[in-house]
Amino acid sequence: MKRLKTLLLAAPLLLLAALATAESPLPEFSTDDEQNTMQVFNFASPSVVYVTNETVVRDRWSLRLHTVPKGAGSGFIWDDRGHVVTNYHVIEGASEVTITLQDRSEWPAELVGSAPEKDLAVLQIDAPRERLKSLEAGTSDNLAVGRKVLAIGNPFGLDTTLTTGVVSALGREIKAANNRTIRNVIQTDAAINPGNSGGPLLDSRGRLIGVNTAIYSPSGTSVGIGFAIPVDTVKKIVPELIAHGRLVRPVIGIESAPDQWARHYGFDGVAVLRTAPGMPAERAGLRGVYRGRSGWQLGDIIVAVDRQPVRDYDDLLNVLENHRAGDEISLSYLRDGQKRRTSITLAAPE
Repeated sequence: MKRLKTLLLAAPLLLLAALATAESPLPEFSTDDEQNTMQVFNFASPSVVYVTNETVVRDRWSLRLHTVPKGAGSGFIWDDRGHVVTNYHVIEGASEVTITLQDRSEWPAELVGSAPEKDLAVLQIDAPRERLKSLEAGTSDNLAVGRKVLAIGNPFGLDTTLTTGVVSALGREIKAANNRTIRNVIQTDAAINPGNSGGPLLDSRGRLIGVNTAIYSPSGTSVGIGFAIPVDTVKKIVPELIAHGRLVRPVIGIESAPDQWARHYGFDGVAVLRTAPGMPAERAGLRGVYRGRSGWQLGDIIVAVDRQPVRDYDDLLNVLENHRAGDEISLSYLRDGQKRRTSITLAAPE
């Protein structure tokens, strides 16, 4: 009898447990942040494109040439003239590039200009203006760690994929395809996988704040450390690529010695191999390698520009990229172990 009472008392509890575990629709948890994410995606995704890269190869048996897929990535529409921005490494070595818009229309693309040292490239397609929705460029100089960011791209060939995260760090440095240093890079924990390269990094108002470019991962997939080229850099470089096809930087008119010389002789700086006739360095009196009493001797070694240290040729180029032809700079150099300083007016490249 006692056992029967126990079973009768337990029955309602068992029924409640069964009802709790039965399938039932979850309530909708809507937040302001969630609504913002959806709004930004719906607003910006029509501007994101799929970039496919093909190259020409020769069949080893028939010797015929044919195209094969080489890679793929993302990009975004820059303006209504059909300019598309992507990463240089996405289209590197391509013989044919195709842009796929969100409406799945495909357009052959022409390379307008590239800056391998910044991992940026500009393509152009001949699509109707009504199909070209460009992104508004924001600014990256007021970014702060913790700020919400959104990345849209085509990882693993999956079109128009959204990931979200925050700015994890600022002022990072990464290496470009040609081993140049890209500085002031944005680090984010928004997942950036293969195929996201070249896609936009956006703020919570749908403005472009960076171009997704790389991940840090031994496996090649996102582990929470992604990088984006800041939009302030992009806004400076893209117009130059459209106008000139390359990044135009002023020159001082030297041929530099290999960076290996610095390691061999134990100094930090750029050794001047020779100066170009009539160029600023020669007019300022800089001296290249010369023959002394005991053989060939090191000439001047550039160690700073505008009091900013220059450790190698990469440093020198990065400093010069912040100037234009006609700007006057203060250049510090070593001659016979003594530090000297001179003023140089930068010239346009020939």
